[in-house]
Amino acid sequence: MIIVEYPSLSTVDCRIFVSIPGILPFTAVMASDSTATRIHCVLIPRFNMMSLTGLIEPMRIANYLSLAPLFSHACWSFDGAEVTASNGMTVPCAEPPERLGRDDLMVLFGSWGGEYYQNPRLFSWLRLQARLGVRLCAVEIGAYPFARAGLLDGKTATTHWSYVSGFEEQFDAVEARDQLFTLDGQVMTCAGGTATIDLMLHLIGEWHGERLAGEIADQMMHHPVRPGTTPQRMTLGQGVEMSSSSVREAIELIERTVSEPLTVPEIAAQVGISQRQLERQFRKVMGCSVVQFSLLMRLQRARVLLISTGLSVREISAACGFNSLSHFAYAFKKCFGRRPSDYRQAWPEQEAEPHWPGSLARYLDTLHVRRRIEGERPSDRP
Repeated sequence: MIIVEYPSLSTVDCRIFVSIPGILPFTAVMASDSTATRIHCVLIPRFNMMSLTGLIEPMRIANYLSLAPLFSHACWSFDGAEVTASNGMTVPCAEPPERLGRDDLMVLFGSWGGEYYQNPRLFSWLRLQARLGVRLCAVEIGAYPFARAGLLDGKTATTHWSYVSGFEEQFDAVEARDQLFTLDGQVMTCAGGTATIDLMLHLIGEWHGERLAGEIADQMMHHPVRPGTTPQRMTLGQGVEMSSSSVREAIELIERTVSEPLTVPEIAAQVGISQRQLERQFRKVMGCSVVQFSLLMRLQRARVLLISTGLSVREISAACGFNSLSHFAYAFKKCFGRRPSDYRQAWPEQEAEPHWPGSLARYLDTLHVRRRIEGERPSDRP
């Protein structure tokens, strides 16, 4: 259980008490000051707790290292006095003030289920803050409510990598990018998780100097501090960061052309190596063929579109480069063990926890086993 007490921002201090079974409680004191930047954390049910603490901790350490407090923060919600995170922990909240200050920063936190979140009061409130010139930030799936409120039209934005393709399908007026965070005028977006640490360190560096940001990173042992353009994924199911630039370039090309898949010779030509070299490097690094990996990427995107858009199964099949619905349905069930229609909602309201079966690592392991069987018994193919 987490209990958070947030007095008004005008009070002398703000104390956070965290109680976790088996761990002694601790108290963090954040002094409030009229010159401190006020951070307003607006929480949507099932938000990511790591994203929230990742944003708060750099501020806490900044205050710890500074002669005068640099930041104060409070948690708000339009969904009741207590908001439950995706890990089951709860945070008490109040309704936010009608108007925030122009120098404040409002951060909207959303995760599982945020792609369906509809709250007209929040949307109207967000649009008002935008008109007032308040700095606004959407974290992870919080980009969806921002887009629905019209705050991202004509802007660059990001969300968690697993939702980027679904986000692109729904909001074609937004330039979606697979990176840690984006800054576009008064509006920011962040992929969530530990990326909130990088975003906050970037802002502290801009507002109070790179040396302070570096000391905070040292205190947190967060190294390296990553720029916003850093890709969200590094291992692609392999357990280690990918070393082959040709394979990574081929993977990026495969992901960009999911709706109209390229042939292996076309991919090799664009990467600038022979087809034989590409196939050899791909099997060495990824443990599967280019064709097998391309199929998996198309199926992964289909799964995201199923849970984050209202497109029909047939439309999703076509959007992911399948020539027939039957082939799509067969490949999907073979890969994930479920029919496409079973993924229409990733985390139903009646379930206590989200599940995302069918990881990339598990699929690649299956291909490794299948290849060994085929090598031992070539006449007995599954």
